[in-house]
Amino acid sequence: MSLRLFSDQCVPTEITDFLKRKDYEVILLREVLPITSGDQIVIAKAQELHAVLLSLNGDFSDIVAYPPATYGGIISIQLHNHPEVIPSLLGRLHTFLAANPNPTFYQGKLFIVESHRIRLRE
Repeated sequence: MSLRLFSDQCVPTEITDFLKRKDYEVILLREVLPITSGDQIVIAKAQELHAVLLSLNGDFSDIVAYPPATYGGIISIQLHNHPEVIPSLLGRLHTFLAANPNPTFYQGKLFIVESHRIRLRE
């Protein structure tokens, strides 16, 4: 099974297009759910699709509200209102995903991706 990503509505098109060009399977929220869907519906859909959730929504990086062990993987993109960091963030994210292509690697983990580092929360 290859790595499948479920992109939340808030993820910039620049990021999802880049990942698709790098041959990742990216399912966009708007393709399968109304864009106004609540967080619980979004993460449930990621689970149903056996996909790692990719989101800019800070709620998903809250390990109390969304304990990583409960989910098949969450990647939380952190731009901090600085879209100019997207190119460096994409380089870091692609290197990380390419080094860890097995979907089971992401299970039960939260990855917080910034332009200069990737942090792991379990």
